[in-house]
Amino acid sequence: MASSHSSSPVPRPGSGSREGIHHKERDPSPPRCRPMRSLPDVCPKEPTGEGRGLCNGPSVVAEHDRWTVYSSKVNLPAALNDPRLAKRESDFFTKTWGLDFAETEVMPSFYLPNITRENFGPYLQEMAQRERIHERCKTICPNKDDVDAVSSITTNHEKSRAELEQVPKIFMKPDFALEDPATFNAVLPWSHFNSAGGKSSRDVASSKLLQEKLSHYLDVVEVSIARQISLRSEAFFHAMSSQHELQDRLQETQRAVAVLRGRTAAIDRVMCQGPLQALRTALTRKNCVKLHNKLKLMAAVHQTQPTVQLLLSTSEFVGALELIATTKEVLQQELQGIHSFRHLGSQLCELEKLIDKMMVEDFSMYARSDLNRSLKDEPQILEKERLESLVFGLLRQRKLDFLDIYSDEMILAAKAIVTQCVAESVVHIEEIDTEVITKLVDQMRLMMFPQWFELLKNVFESFLLFLQRIKITLNVIKNVVLEVLDSNQKNRLLEEASSTASRQEAAQSQSLLQGEAELAYLTHEGLFISDALNEARQQQVALAAQEQSSAVGSRTQQSRMEIVSSDSASGTTEMAVSREQSFMSGENMMPSDLELNRVVNNIQELLYTASDVSHDRCVKVLTARAKDGSLERLSSAEFVCLSQAVESFAKDTEELCGRRSVSLRGALQSQANRFVHRFHEERKTKLSLLLDNERWKQAEVPAEFQDLVNSIADGRITLPERKAAGPDDRKPTEFLLVNGQKYAVVGTVLLLIRIFLEYCQCVNDIPSIATDMLTRLSDLLKHFNSRSCQLVLGAGALQVVGLKTITTKNLALASRCLQLVVHYIPIIRIHFETKLQPKQFSVLRHFDHITKDYNDHIAEISAKLVAIMDSLFEKVLSKYEVKAPMPSACFRNVCKQMAKMHEAIYELLPEEQTQMLFLRINASYKLHLKRQLARLGVVNDGGPQHGLVVVDVAFYTENVQALKSLERLDLNMAEIWEQKR
Repeated sequence: MASSHSSSPVPRPGSGSREGIHHKERDPSPPRCRPMRSLPDVCPKEPTGEGRGLCNGPSVVAEHDRWTVYSSKVNLPAALNDPRLAKRESDFFTKTWGLDFAETEVMPSFYLPNITRENFGPYLQEMAQRERIHERCKTICPNKDDVDAVSSITTNHEKSRAELEQVPKIFMKPDFALEDPATFNAVLPWSHFNSAGGKSSRDVASSKLLQEKLSHYLDVVEVSIARQISLRSEAFFHAMSSQHELQDRLQETQRAVAVLRGRTAAIDRVMCQGPLQALRTALTRKNCVKLHNKLKLMAAVHQTQPTVQLLLSTSEFVGALELIATTKEVLQQELQGIHSFRHLGSQLCELEKLIDKMMVEDFSMYARSDLNRSLKDEPQILEKERLESLVFGLLRQRKLDFLDIYSDEMILAAKAIVTQCVAESVVHIEEIDTEVITKLVDQMRLMMFPQWFELLKNVFESFLLFLQRIKITLNVIKNVVLEVLDSNQKNRLLEEASSTASRQEAAQSQSLLQGEAELAYLTHEGLFISDALNEARQQQVALAAQEQSSAVGSRTQQSRMEIVSSDSASGTTEMAVSREQSFMSGENMMPSDLELNRVVNNIQELLYTASDVSHDRCVKVLTARAKDGSLERLSSAEFVCLSQAVESFAKDTEELCGRRSVSLRGALQSQANRFVHRFHEERKTKLSLLLDNERWKQAEVPAEFQDLVNSIADGRITLPERKAAGPDDRKPTEFLLVNGQKYAVVGTVLLLIRIFLEYCQCVNDIPSIATDMLTRLSDLLKHFNSRSCQLVLGAGALQVVGLKTITTKNLALASRCLQLVVHYIPIIRIHFETKLQPKQFSVLRHFDHITKDYNDHIAEISAKLVAIMDSLFEKVLSKYEVKAPMPSACFRNVCKQMAKMHEAIYELLPEEQTQMLFLRINASYKLHLKRQLARLGVVNDGGPQHGLVVVDVAFYTENVQALKSLERLDLNMAEIWEQKR
C-alpha cells in the first residue's frame, strides 16, 4: 500500500512514454499541504491479467490469487476506525515480491536536484515577518468558524460520551465473549423468565424489554460510529480514490513490464544465445584440452618409476631425485585425488629413501676406493663426474654428514699407508723374518737407523701424495657446494625479479579476471553472480601465489614430465644437463646458505684433520722406533738429519693444507729433549774427565783450532766441515790468537770451545730445542767455572792430578782461560737470541749470571796472586833491619820474588793486566814496608837510617821498573814514610 513516506515506482502519465518510470523520493522539507493518509487493506479493483500474453515470463500481478471480499483480513469499520495499517500495507506487496520489498530504499533520481533546507532559506526569511504578524492576530481575534466548530465538536463529543456511558461496561471489555457462561448470563438474565413451563405475558414483556434495551445500546454505538465516520469521511473517500488510482497505475506497470520482458526475450534470442553458445563451446574445448593435458601428465607420471630406474643405473642420482620430487609435487597439486595413483606417493617416498641409502653407500665405496688406491702412477682424481653427481645428490637430500664418512675412510687409509710402507721396506731386509716377527713395531726396531730413516722418508712422501689427493678431492666437493650456494643466490635474485614483475602485472590481470567472472556467470546455469565473483577472487589469489613462486617451479612441471616421458634415453641426458637447474628451482629440500657455508668450513676442517691424521701416523712410526731409546743414542748428525726430515715434512704439509700440525713437532721435541739430555750429559761427562786430567799447563794450539776461532771471528758460529786427512804443514802455535790478542790456554778450553760450538750447531739444525740447549749450555759453562775453581783456587788438582803445588803460572793460565770463555759468552748469547722467540728472551739472563760468575772467578784469581806476594812480603819484611851493607838481603830477596812473579805471568796475561796486578802487589809491598819501618822507628828525618832505607827503596824501584812492560809503572814510595815528629 502507498504511504506518505515512501512508494513503489509507478508510471508517469505525463512523461510522454508508457515505459517511463518515476521514483518518488522522500522530501526532506516538511510538506505545506495535507499529508497523504495510509490506504486501507481493501482493493475494489482487482488485476485483470491483460499483460500475460506479452511475454512468457511469470507475471507478478496476474498470477496472484484472484482477490475477493473474503480475502480481506478485517471488516470495513475496523479499516475506517484504524487506517494506520503499516503491517497490512507491507503484506500486500511482500506476498509476491519478497519480504525486502517494503524496506528497499528507492534510488534517488539523477535528474532531480537534491532539495535541502538551504533552498527555502530566502522564502523563510521573506515570510517570517508576515507569519509573526499572522500569529499575533490569531491570538487577539480568533476565527469565528473555528470557534463554532470547536464548540460544536465539544458539545457533540460530550453528548456522545454521555450516551455511551449508558451502555454497560461489560460490552466495552476487550475480552467480551458470549461463549463465557458468566458473560452470557450477565447479558441475558434468564432468571427473569419463567422456566417452569409455557410462556406467560410477563416473560414476553421481559424479553421485549431486553430486546429493546439491546437495540438501544446498538443504536447508541452505531450513532457514535457514524459520527466518527462522518468526521473522517473526507480521508476515507480520499483513500478510496487513491486506491483506484493505484490500481490503474499497477495495470500500466504490468503492461510496461510485459513489453520489457518481450523485448528482453527478443534480445536474448537474437544477440545472446549465439555468442553464449560460442563461449560455451570454447570453454568445452578448453576443458577438453585440459583433460588431454591431464591424461598426458598421468601418462608421464606412470613412466616415473622406469625412468628413475634408468637414471639410477647411470648414477644420475640428482636427476632421479628431481624426477621423484617433481612427480610428488604433481601428484599433490595437479593429480590430487586420482584413484589410480593413490599408492604412487608412498612408493616414491620409499624409492627416495632407497636412493638416499644408495648414495651414502656409493659415496662410502667411492671414498674407500679413492683413498686406498696406489699413490703412484695414478690420476689425481678418480671419476670426477661420479663424485660431483654424488655430492649434488647428497646436498639435495640434506645429507650433510657425508664428510664424516670420508673422514672415517681417510683414517683407515692413513693406517694402511704406514702398514704398506713398512711391508715394502721389510721385504728388502734379509735380517728380518716377517713370518716370525709379525708386529710392525718389532720390525721397525730391528732395522738399522739408515734403513729406518729411509722408511720414514717413504712414509713422509706417501703421506704428502695422500694429502695432495685428499686436497684435490675436497676441492671438487667444495666447488660443488660453492656452485650450489651460487645457484641459491641466483635463485633469490630471480624470485625478487619475479615478485616485482608480478606486482606490475597485477593491475593488468585485474580487468581480465573481472571478465572471466562475467563469463563464468553467463556460461554456468544456475550460478549466482556472487559465487562467480568468489571463484574469480580465488583464481586471483592462486595466480598471485603462482607468480611469487620460483621461476623454475611448478609452472614447468608438466613440460619436464613430458620431456621425461617422451624419450627415456634422452631423458637421462636431459637430467644430467639440468642438474644445476634443479638447484635453481628453489626446492625446500635444498640446504640454506648458512648450512652450505657450514659445509664449506667443514671441508676445510676435514683437510686440517687429514694433516693431523698424517702427522699422528708419523708420530706412531717415530715413537715405535724411540720406545727402546734408540733415537736417544743417535749421533748429532743422525739426529739432525731426522730433525730436518721431520721439519721439511711439517713445512710441506703446512703449505699444502694451511694448518700447522703440532703432534709430529711435539713428538720430535720430546725426542729432542731426550737427545739434548743425552748430548749434554755426554759432553758434560767429557768435560769433567778433561778437567780431572788437566795439569794446567800451557798447551799448544793446533791449526784446526785456530781456524775454528777465526771462523767464529768471521761470524760463522758453526763447526767447520771435516777435511779429508792429509799432510798438514802448519805447526801448532803457543798462543791462540783471538781478534789480535794472544791467549795462553790449556787443552780443556780448546775442547770447550768446540763443545759449545757443537751446541750452537745443534741449535742451527734443530731450532725447536734452542731454549733447552741454552739451559744445558749455561749449565755446562757453570760446571766448567765451578770445577776449574775447585781444581785451581781450591787446589783440588793436587789430589786429582797429583800436582805438587798450585803455582802462579797455573793461576794466571786459569785466569786467561776464563777470560777466553768470557770473550765468547756475548757471541753465544747473540747467536741464541736469533734462534729464540721474543717471548723466550727471558732465558738469556743465564748468560748474564754466567758472565758475572766468571768475572768474579777471574777477580778471585787476581786476588790470589796478590795474596801470594802479600804473604811473601809479610814474611820477608818482618826480618828487615836498617843496616849496612846496602842494598840489604831482604830487598834483594823481594826483588828476586818479584822477578819470578813477572816471569811466570808475563807471557800468560796481557800487558794491562800485568801492570794492574803489579800495582796491586806494589801497594801491598808499601803497606808491609811502612809497618816494618814504623816498627823500627825509622822516620823521614834525613838521618843515617833514613838514608839506608832510601837506598833500599831505590834498589827496589830500579829492579821492578827494569822488568818488561813495567818501565812506565808509577812506583811512588813516598807513602811509606812516617812524618817527622
